[in-house]
Amino acid sequence: MIKRDFIIIDPLGMHARPATALIKLARNFSSLITIQKNGRSVPLKSMVNILSLAIKAGESVTIITEGEDESVAMEAMDHFFTEEMKNF
Repeated sequence: MIKRDFIIIDPLGMHARPATALIKLARNFSSLITIQKNGRSVPLKSMVNILSLAIKAGESVTIITEGEDESVAMEAMDHFFTEEMKNF
């Protein structure tokens, strides 16, 4: 299991477009990938799950990857949160 914290850099927070892209990215891996905010954790399988966390700009989330490709999955999550979130 790998855990890493990220700051949400999109001024609109985690809205539908980045949530959809994050779900599509997570589906590329066999590992279970979850997102956690304030102790509440949801799998990256449903936009409703992600949006229910009401993640705002500047807030911190924890991504947890667990499984056989967890390292590669975390690298992809790191790229998403540090680079791709700038494009929404």
